[in-house]
Amino acid sequence: MTTLPHLCRRAAAALLLAGFSLAPLGLAAAPLDLQEPVAADSLKESKHTAPGLYITAAEAGRVLEAQDNVALIDVRTPSEIMLIGYATKAAANIPSKFVDPNLAETSLKGEYGMVDNPAFVDEMKAWLASDAARGIDTLLVMCRSGSRSAAAIGKLVEAGVDVTLYNVVDGFEGDKNKAGVRAVNGWRNAGLPWTYKIREGLRPAN
Repeated sequence: MTTLPHLCRRAAAALLLAGFSLAPLGLAAAPLDLQEPVAADSLKESKHTAPGLYITAAEAGRVLEAQDNVALIDVRTPSEIMLIGYATKAAANIPSKFVDPNLAETSLKGEYGMVDNPAFVDEMKAWLASDAARGIDTLLVMCRSGSRSAAAIGKLVEAGVDVTLYNVVDGFEGDKNKAGVRAVNGWRNAGLPWTYKIREGLRPAN
């Protein structure tokens, strides 16, 4: 008589031969083992996320060198990428917002307003389903200084995107110093590799 454990082993072998993985489906990766964890209470409210996972740009650089299951996604505008530069380690530029084409000024901040990219979540899902994201289970989401990326993570969580999502809390340019210059932290100030030259495929086709 065939026992139940024997049947389970035979079923598992059949699944493997058919090309199925026995790993749990729909589960995000475990949190990264960081050298310099970032506490939520050290951050401005605008940088908080529902997953509560945070990483500095400097540590993001180390993680990306060491782990091939992690990808860096830059959610800034293509104009920022072109004029200010971007991390050479960025897997893709998928903007969460664009500068308001009407250039309506936000009087309180003295800067132009931004509008949501209505296709952001769909573009992210398409990238995650592409060959470029094969083996990726953790995303490090980067913007200028950590607030837009937090909002972008919120949209992905609401949409049920099931990967581990870290907010790069100091972004590409970093926070401002007392003189209002972004020279405190961030990818570029950490001396990590970056470029102005737009790489083919950086902005995935819609």
